[in-house]
Formats: sequence, C-alpha cells, structure tokens
Amino acid sequence: MILLTGGTGYIGSHIAVELLQAGHEVVILDDLSNSNESVIGRIKNITQRDVLFYHGDIRDVSLLDSIFQNHLIESVIHCAGLKAVGESVKNPLAYYDVNVYGSICLCSAMQKAGVKRLLFSSSATVYGVDAEPPYIETMARGVSSSPYGTSKGMVEQLLEDLSASDPQWSVGLLRYFNPIGAHPSGYIGELPQGTPNNLMPYISQVAAGTLPELSIYGDDYATDDGTCVRDYLHVVDLAIGHRVALKVLDSPGVHCYNLGAGSGISVKQMVDAFVASTGVEVPHRYAPRREGDLAAFWASASKVERDLGWRPVKTLEDMMIDTWRWQQFSNKA
Repeated sequence: MILLTGGTGYIGSHIAVELLQAGHEVVILDDLSNSNESVIGRIKNITQRDVLFYHGDIRDVSLLDSIFQNHLIESVIHCAGLKAVGESVKNPLAYYDVNVYGSICLCSAMQKAGVKRLLFSSSATVYGVDAEPPYIETMARGVSSSPYGTSKGMVEQLLEDLSASDPQWSVGLLRYFNPIGAHPSGYIGELPQGTPNNLMPYISQVAAGTLPELSIYGDDYATDDGTCVRDYLHVVDLAIGHRVALKVLDSPGVHCYNLGAGSGISVKQMVDAFVASTGVEVPHRYAPRREGDLAAFWASASKVERDLGWRPVKTLEDMMIDTWRWQQFSNKA
C-alpha cells in the first residue's frame, strides 16, 4: 500500500491514477488547499477502483501516526507542498513551513512507523541560478532563485542526511520543471483555486474567457523570441515516471533522477502551439519580468531512460489538446 501526499492535486491525482491502474493500493492525504475533494470521485471513475482519502495536513503529526497505524503502508510518494515561484518570493515563511517542516513531520512519522521507502517529488530548480542547461543529476545543488526552489533543496538535503544516518532508508529524488496537459479522459487536470500561478492553466482560462488576457512576463530575455524557455512535460508522462521510479526504492540509499523532455519551449511558442492545436485564440500582452524567473532551463533525462526505461511519449500537441479538453470539462462541472 502506498501513501500519496498531495494526492488530490494536479500532479498527485495523475500519479494516483497510474498507481491504481498498475494494481497498487493507494491512501491519499491532502489538505485541499489547492484542490477539491471531487477529484477522488473522478479518480475512481477513471480507474474503476477505490482509493482511501484523508483530508488533513502533513504537519498534523497525530493524523500521520493514525494513518500509519491503521494501514500497512509500504512506501510513500510525497507530493504535498506549495509550488508557486512568485508566491514564494512574497511569502517565504509559508513555503518553509509547509514544504520543509511538513516534510520533517512526514519523515518523523515514517521513521516512527518503520516505513523507510520515500519517493520525493522535487524540482529541477534545485540546480540553481548559475547552472548551465541541460541539467544533469551529477551537478551540485546551487543557489535557487526563489524560496520555493530553496525549500525543495532543503528537503533533498534532509532526505540525504536521513539516509546517511540510517542505511535502511531508500529515497528517490525526482526533479522536474513544468508539467502541463491533463488526463486524456478529461476528468482530471490542473484547476488552481483563484488566479493561476502557472502558464498552461492561465492560457486555457483566457481561451475559455474566464480571464481577459494572458500576461507574458518579459520579452527581453536572451532567448530566440525573448520569452522564458522551460522544460514542459505532459503530466501523464510525469505520473508514469513516478510509478516507474518506485522500483529504485528496492535498493537502499538516495537515487536521483530528472524527469523532463530534454529540451526547452518558450512561453510564446506555448501560446502559438495552443492556438494551432485548438483553433482558439489567446489574447495576450507583454509585462515586466517577474522576480525569481530565469531565462531558460531544461534537464537531461538520459539517466532515467538508461536506468529505468522511462522517456516522455506525449507530444506538445497532446499537451494542448488534453489541456483544452480538461478546461471545457471543468467549465461544465
């Protein structure tokens, strides 16, 4: 049985689907701060399987203890956390509280229960502002451009120290950037509460008329078209990567893998691809740069393909069409 923290969120819900379809029993813990409990029903509809759900916070130690006491948890996939770069610059205390202290609470409960297999949903932002793309796993963690990235690096360091202190721990660190798209069923996808912090849901909500226009932050970066370049990955490919990476927990120690497309796409190219794939226009304007944003980065995924046989198979068009299908479904839901 697998405990999946943040399992009703955008990434977590897709991981839940992949795990259930692969035959795993899943327990989800989520505080619903950026998701909705209706996602549980949608996961069940897609997989035709039951999933146990706890509404709670990973900082609630008594709740964590109860979950480990009441269920035979073998492994944990840790996705719970705050994730917006810009928001973390404005409110760093919340990011260190939830992302770092929350991870400490989770690991303490795991250690108390004797469960020492953890897959951490990390971020390639841990490579820092000075690293040259493509990022590879042998690079040292650098200085992050935001408290969000710093919090991810701090959790990685925590897990490395924990593993060094006890050889029974098996830890997987999965580093990635920008998951987009949605499940092809159209039943689950990214639907943030309030104004979106990420590009793809902002594009789709503008296309749907929910928001008036898209702001593209910066058009003077040292890239081909002046807009930021990122490593975009279909969320289903990312979820499969998490499922496949569970096998590394059979070996003790810390195992680090990048999950990415291995190339970058600019913000302007993303907008153009959405229009080309859906036929729906996206009104947009250029705005000043956001604090904490870097010009361009992407990660090499050659190690995970070599070791685990994983590589992304979804196309950019898939990402756009699945996003738009989900947006239309969510507008009706």
